[in-house]
Amino acid sequence: MKQYIARRLLLMIPLIFGVVSIVFVVLNILPGDVAASIATQGEEEPDPAQIEAIRTALGLDRPLHQQYWDWLSGAARLDFGDSLVTGQSVMDDVRRRLPVTIQLGIMSLIIAWAIALPVGILSAVRQDSWMDYVGRSFAILGLAMPTFWVGILIILMLSRYFNWIPPLGYVGFFDDPSSNLKQFIFPSLALGWALSATKARMIRSTMLEVLREDFITTARAKGLREFVVINRHALKNAMIPVITLFGFNIGLLIGGSVLIEQIFTLPGIGRFLVTGLNSRDFPVIQGVVLLIVVGYAFVNLFVDLLYGLLDPRIRYA
Repeated sequence: MKQYIARRLLLMIPLIFGVVSIVFVVLNILPGDVAASIATQGEEEPDPAQIEAIRTALGLDRPLHQQYWDWLSGAARLDFGDSLVTGQSVMDDVRRRLPVTIQLGIMSLIIAWAIALPVGILSAVRQDSWMDYVGRSFAILGLAMPTFWVGILIILMLSRYFNWIPPLGYVGFFDDPSSNLKQFIFPSLALGWALSATKARMIRSTMLEVLREDFITTARAKGLREFVVINRHALKNAMIPVITLFGFNIGLLIGGSVLIEQIFTLPGIGRFLVTGLNSRDFPVIQGVVLLIVVGYAFVNLFVDLLYGLLDPRIRYA
């Protein structure tokens, strides 16, 4: 186990290095100039001398390999540099915004599992019944509707029928739990519904396969209650493919949080990334992308380790 974890951690290094390198190259070959954007400030024709002065002040006039090395060496020390637009430390902004995205992600996953587990299990146990048709329709509807559209629809329905919209801005959970939950419950619901759709379909498919196995027939022949058969024997064996899907859903969660944070004005990492992209703020974009890649790699490692807990027959070489 320890050797497996060490090997996976070593394999993360070239992955992270490759992704960060690609992002750096793409950002520098795209058209546009952040110095020109700063110098414009509402003017149609910025002064070329002023643009050049800004480029020099920001260090954008240096060779690309030097800029890349300086950023990479700083990132190794968890120093992503300063924003080209605001001049503030990127790492400080990340620390302030990361709890928002983490809370949104955790609440979305809780809602997703709370929906997917009962829907998937009931659809499998009551195959071809009205429960199955309702569950499958619910899952297909969640797959068909984009996350951003669900978020906009929630806001429109709340304002139209209840004359209420989620609070804007951000209030910490420990500062005001009630206001915090009011602010996060609907964004989490919009994101969690989309995540639950794929999980519910996968749980139904794997449960149907497991319920046809001989050991399920044997368990029922021993006189075990149906609840025990489903939860202790069938569900545990059906969860391995679902756990694999969980790692994939983390990517959907990250992408969805970018849109949801914009719609509900949550000051999280996703909104921070969009702001950096709009202003071509290289340190912000590279820092957030590096954070996302590292987080995604560790989540996939965690998912792989869960296999051994669900199935003792799995060994890590």
